[in-house]
Amino acid sequence: MKHLALLLACCLTLNPLSAGEKKESTFLKNGVTAHRGNSSEFPENTLPAFESGIAVGADWLELDIFLTKDGKLVVTHDKTTQRVGDKNLTVADSTYAKLKTVDVATDFRKRLQKTKQECPPQQMPLLEDVLKLVKQQHRTRVSLQPKADCVKEAVALVKQLNMEPWVGFNDGNLTYMTQVKQLAPAIPVFWDRGAETNIDTDINIAKQRGFEALVLNYQGITPEKIQKIKAAGLEPGVWTVNDPKLMKQFLNQGIERIYTDDPRLLLKLK
Repeated sequence: MKHLALLLACCLTLNPLSAGEKKESTFLKNGVTAHRGNSSEFPENTLPAFESGIAVGADWLELDIFLTKDGKLVVTHDKTTQRVGDKNLTVADSTYAKLKTVDVATDFRKRLQKTKQECPPQQMPLLEDVLKLVKQQHRTRVSLQPKADCVKEAVALVKQLNMEPWVGFNDGNLTYMTQVKQLAPAIPVFWDRGAETNIDTDINIAKQRGFEALVLNYQGITPEKIQKIKAAGLEPGVWTVNDPKLMKQFLNQGIERIYTDDPRLLLKLK
């Protein structure tokens, strides 16, 4: 943790903002989205994963959000903690105090055969804590993926923290993504689409709703789809790619954004 903090401090020192300079002008634009943070090296959707995603130089982090029983916005992907944690709780039916008792690094530690010293226990973070972390620097932004009906609460928190320049939203749920644009038109939306989606229909909807990007499942990517997305003035993206051969293939085909669990690897290939 300490070395990541030092890296972040160095980034801020090397990129000071001149008087009157817009903060968003220093944001990176490399097309690398750290999926659930740098989740290849740290437990997904945890503060260390997000700190590392910033430190390695991804231009966007991606995370997932739910509302707890007591109305807290938390960062986690699944409806329950069973997959990642050492106990099984349903997020929407649990208070944040109860969710904090779950070690959400458990699955990562077991899969990588790490000790607790090598991979310390982690608590499910609040969205507010992640946003405050991101706001400490001006290179990496964060895309929020609502896994439940919590767009209104998320946008309200973003506005409360004056975080609009640092934030985007992504998901395949058209209702949620439309709600983002209704509440905060300036916040970019990366609309996630499946492999078998009708690209012409999706492009028309995206243009009508004011979305900035279409991000397709990697199994449905074709050069023709990429060109159609670009011709419509949208950013073509792909989720979620960890194979270096596929990364190179998509980059060569003109994909502008790749969601990956391994942002360090993707940055080396760009």
